[in-house]
Amino acid sequence: MKKILLISTGGTIASMPTDEGLTPKINSKKLLEYLNFTKLDFEIDTVNLLNVDSTDMQPEHWLKIKDEIKNNYEKYDGFVITHGTDTMAYTASALSYLIQNSQKPIVLTGSQKSIDMHITDAKNNLLNSLLYASKNSSKGISIVFDGKVIAGTRARKERTKSFDAFSSVNFPFLAIMQDEKIYRYINNEDEDKEVKFYDSLNTNVFVLKLIPSMTAKILPEIFKNYDAIIIESFGVGGIPKTIETELKKLISEYSNQKTIIMTTQVPQEGSDVGVYEVGKRISSISYLESHNMTTEATVTKIMWILGNFDKNFETVKKLFYTKINNDMIFSEN
Repeated sequence: MKKILLISTGGTIASMPTDEGLTPKINSKKLLEYLNFTKLDFEIDTVNLLNVDSTDMQPEHWLKIKDEIKNNYEKYDGFVITHGTDTMAYTASALSYLIQNSQKPIVLTGSQKSIDMHITDAKNNLLNSLLYASKNSSKGISIVFDGKVIAGTRARKERTKSFDAFSSVNFPFLAIMQDEKIYRYINNEDEDKEVKFYDSLNTNVFVLKLIPSMTAKILPEIFKNYDAIIIESFGVGGIPKTIETELKKLISEYSNQKTIIMTTQVPQEGSDVGVYEVGKRISSISYLESHNMTTEATVTKIMWILGNFDKNFETVKKLFYTKINNDMIFSEN
């Protein structure tokens, strides 16, 4: 019989009302008591790893979750992590880089309403996640939410209250779940590779979101304190004249010590910096482009690269453009 480890980390699914507002209080064993199982063909063990609102979830927590899975990887056939929804996409992306080529399913789920409420999505999400994690064809890191299975690097929370909170950005759903049945659209990659765990992240990463009034005065401080700067530009991507000169000056001053990544604020269809003159303005500098990756994946991937490998630009570039857990796709020439 399959064995599943349920790892609770807090979040709305485990929250209860207090005088200070909703706070995670329900442990993993109690979460299971809310489910009305009729017949199970798998066993479930539980562990209470964290008890935090996902707003407080930090990279050290991602590493703690990774360690819990690493330490129990040989004992279980699948893992389900209950997590708050607000930063679940970041955690799913981070785990996609910290745990690669997993031949076992590692599923994140949560809910928009607490599991102890009369009307809630928590019971369905948790049950679907356990069922998905118990199947032989399920592998790698994914989010199961509202009957959808999303690759861990492709999820984004796009609704704050509705039960269909998550979308799969620039990539199809891996599967959908209806009436406790799984309808798979995409087979998992890395079928025969050995699982690889990584233990480090470089968290000196900054996301600079451009707005029309942006000036360059913040740039020296950012370059001083961060190893990677992700620029969320407009549309397919470009650099406004108001920061162009200072940006080029700082890149030259730091002699390629910093990794510059261009991405877009637009959720769908990705970046293509070379299309417009405003993008060609930076053609003389060395930078990476996220293309159709999510910001969440871009952030956590560069944290993983800079935390585990040489910071030489060509090394970083090669790793950044290596597809991991469906995080990046390229068109055919």
